[in-house]
Amino acid sequence: MTEMTARPVGAATADLHVESVLATAIDVPLNHVLGTSADVVRRAPILLVDLTTGEGAVGRAYVFCYRPAAARAIGLLVEDAVATIAGQKVDPRAMAARLARRFALLGVSGVARMALSALDVALWDLVARDAGLPLARLLGGDLSPLPAYNSNGLGLMGPAAVADEAESLLAHGFRAMKLRLGYDTLAADIAATRAVRRRLPDGIALMVDYNQALAPAEAHRRCLALEGEGIEWIEEPMAHHDLASHASLARALHLPVQLGENFNGVHELSGALAAGACDLVMPDLARIGGVTGWLDAARVAAAAGVPMSSHLMPEVSAQLLAATPTRHWVEHVDWAEAFLAEPFPVVDGRLHLPDRPGNGLEWDRDAVERLRAAN
Repeated sequence: MTEMTARPVGAATADLHVESVLATAIDVPLNHVLGTSADVVRRAPILLVDLTTGEGAVGRAYVFCYRPAAARAIGLLVEDAVATIAGQKVDPRAMAARLARRFALLGVSGVARMALSALDVALWDLVARDAGLPLARLLGGDLSPLPAYNSNGLGLMGPAAVADEAESLLAHGFRAMKLRLGYDTLAADIAATRAVRRRLPDGIALMVDYNQALAPAEAHRRCLALEGEGIEWIEEPMAHHDLASHASLARALHLPVQLGENFNGVHELSGALAAGACDLVMPDLARIGGVTGWLDAARVAAAAGVPMSSHLMPEVSAQLLAATPTRHWVEHVDWAEAFLAEPFPVVDGRLHLPDRPGNGLEWDRDAVERLRAAN
């Protein structure tokens, strides 16, 4: 594991001044339909952020918005936030504090949190570009390839179909993947798990995700039954905010319990760990507070000795994992390949970070126009 750098990255600034922002909503068709216990996802609403300075530099970010209406709302909030800091020197941490105060009456959660996180990512991109460093190196990490699990597809479907898809997801040498559970019955959960496990070669890690599908008693029943089925972790079996029930389940299981994609800020991650609600954490870049929030979360996880993975948006998340002391897995989806000029390659199951200044995001403008028109 990497050690946190002694460089005071939390106070990093650039001699640049915020001028304007372009927020572009696009709609990305998925190569693998994602059927979960909560919804069936066929298209990914994405918001692209281009933050321009008076000196002509551009910082970039993107965020998965779950719903098309949310992409539009987040874009409006990004524009409002930038109007608040226009003309000011780029200083991500100071701006995060200032904007949190500005949005306090609205509440820094949901779409507001996601807007401020996207802006924070773009600000840190500007800092890293100005320093001439990849973001991972600016934060004290390196560009070593990172282990990634394939999180495309493997939604709720019949055992034969899910096993076929699992086999196809071994492309690019992936050595791990995530299976969605939450079928109508425990028997169906086990049938899907065993069908995938039988089809995969030995040594392939299999994570399972319930997407908050179960009531506490049923979560205990199903998760205990899944022990011995060759699973790496069980993710969000119950409502994510029910920390007491997750703590009870974590005590009863040998399998690790994974939480984090719904943590709204580092205080919720700290609360979950204090409650003993999980063995592993996987914050979402857009909900934890962007790069600034991630750095704080990484320190909390490191102090607790808890492995930390990422949730979606693998490109920037991997830059941050590279500087995370207890880094674990990159959750990989291929959605951004539809609009990136230079997608980050996965080779032998490891995501490779580009050796160029910033967070590595560059848009394929023609693709963006096509996806914007389809939105």
